[in-house]
Parts: sequence; structure tokens; C-alpha cells
Amino acid sequence: MDKKYQVVGIGNALVDVLAPCDDAFLTDNGVEKGIMQLIDTGRAAELYDLMGPAQEVSGGSAANTIAGIAVLGDRTAYVGKVKADKLGDVFERDIRAQGADFEVPRSPTCSADGTGRCMVLVTPDSERSMNTYLGVSEHLGPDDIDPVMMADAEWLYLEGYRFDGDLSHAAFAKAIASCKDAGGKVSVTLSDPFCVERHHQAFSDMIRDHVDLLFCNEHEMAAMYPAATLEKSIAEAASHLEIVACTLGANGAYVVHGGETVLAPAEARSVVDVTGAGDLFAAGFLHGLVNGYDMMICGRMGCVAAGEIISHIGARPEADLGALFAEKGLQ
Repeated sequence: MDKKYQVVGIGNALVDVLAPCDDAFLTDNGVEKGIMQLIDTGRAAELYDLMGPAQEVSGGSAANTIAGIAVLGDRTAYVGKVKADKLGDVFERDIRAQGADFEVPRSPTCSADGTGRCMVLVTPDSERSMNTYLGVSEHLGPDDIDPVMMADAEWLYLEGYRFDGDLSHAAFAKAIASCKDAGGKVSVTLSDPFCVERHHQAFSDMIRDHVDLLFCNEHEMAAMYPAATLEKSIAEAASHLEIVACTLGANGAYVVHGGETVLAPAEARSVVDVTGAGDLFAAGFLHGLVNGYDMMICGRMGCVAAGEIISHIGARPEADLGALFAEKGLQ
């Protein structure tokens, strides 16, 4: 019998707050242009109040992936921590509107931290200056994991950024045990090479003992498996993983499975904003995987989805991904 969910994602639950501004606004308010910086509760409240009219959508790396899978019609759920506040309402309403289930208990209004947010200031030159407040999302713990939901998932998709929270390690362990005991499989995205360096041993142990599918880009792969060449790094990863999917930017993606390696070509699109490219690659790939396509088709679906995302600002598709796959003869 089919499980209730094809993919359940676990990671940060953030609201992306996108607003246009000019360079003077950045200077006047001490925002460093073109980078991502982590900020605290006070700074988050101050900057949020200063921003002009903004678009607010549910975000976070794994949440973007789950949203992408959900809009393709697959059965999905998301687990991330939000507060019982206005932005918590935004996150819950938006992720559900994509078609994903979201049933995580919210942090109470008395909590000192608010719902996490990434405030993205976009200047006329299309440069994005990001100020990220993790808020209650970094307190995701084992109490937020429903073992029944985990057991009812064909695949888990775990966000590497959550390795920065000690409670989240225990949350991942609980989710993995429930999923694996019920015959499910586990995937993880490495998220960022610096995240890998901070938690290398924890990543290594989890991947070796529990992970079936690894998502990463070439820089994250090199951080996780240092070797003389990328090909040797990938070979080391593949020696103890069922599937490895390593993206190469404009050069496509390597996919290794069953001792065979394929190179899925990149989708030629004009690059406006690369934010979310890896998230949507994973969405396209997992969509192909849970629907029974071969590794080349899965890789190509990932590349098409990533190509769509980099063609505009924001980490949610503006085009119909299913229609794009059909145009490419992928479904």
C-alpha cells in the first residue's frame, strides 16, 4: 500500500520578506550590500518595521524544496518551527497553499523569539542584500517530530542548515529511526560548505549510517569528501550511498547510482538570481524519483526546475514546472 507521503521535509521555517529599496536605504540603515548576514531579534524587528511594502512567502531551503514538489502534485509534508504570530500565520498559510501538509505545533506567543524571517532588500541593479533571523526555527527539536508521519513517508528530505541546532540533531535522529523502521528512505542536502566544515563528523556519521541519497553542489562535495579531484570526491561518497546527486552550476549535475554515473545537462536560461537553485534541483529530482523515472530523467528534471528558478527573483517557480518537463519530453 502506498504511504501517505512521498516526501516529508524537515528544516528551517522562515518567511522570506522581499522588498525593493535604493542604495541609500542600505547605507542609512547599516545593511551591507549583496551578502547574507545573520541578525538577532531586536535587529529583525527594527529592520522589518523600516522596510516598505513587501512580498511575504514561506521560505527556508528545505521548505522551498517541499513547495516545489507539492506544486508538482506529489504528496508532501513539512516540519519546521514557527511561532504563534503574524509571520507564523504567513508561513503556515503559504506552505499549505502550495499543497503541502504542515501540522507542527507553534511556539507560544510568550516565547522570546519570533518566527524566523529572511529580509531580502532588492536594489535597482537586482542585487539582493539578505538579513536572516532564524528565530524559533533554530529550536526545532525531537518533540516537533511526529513518528507516525515519519513512518508514513517514502522519503525524508533533511536540511543541512539545521545541523547548526543541537536539538535538531536529536530531531533528525528521531525522524530517521521512525522512517527507516517503516521501510522509508532518507535524503539530505549539505546546504553550505561552511556548514559542512562546522559539523563534518556529525554529517559523516549520519550519511554513513542512515542516508540513501545525498544532494550537494561541487563545493559542498569537496568540503564533505576532500580529494584531489571532484570525481574522486564523488566516488568516495558513492561508495557508501545508494544515490549521489552533485550539481555543477552551468555544467549540469552528476548523478551516481548502482555504479553508473550520468551527467544531466544544465538548462540554458538567463541568470537573474541563483537563490534557491539547489532547492529546486532537489525538488525536480525527488519528483522524478518518487514517480519512478530513471536517474538521467531525475537529473534533468532537477536541472529544468533549477533553471526556472534562476531566471527570476525568488525561490518559488513562476512557470508551470510540469509543463516545462513535458516540453522537454521528460513526462
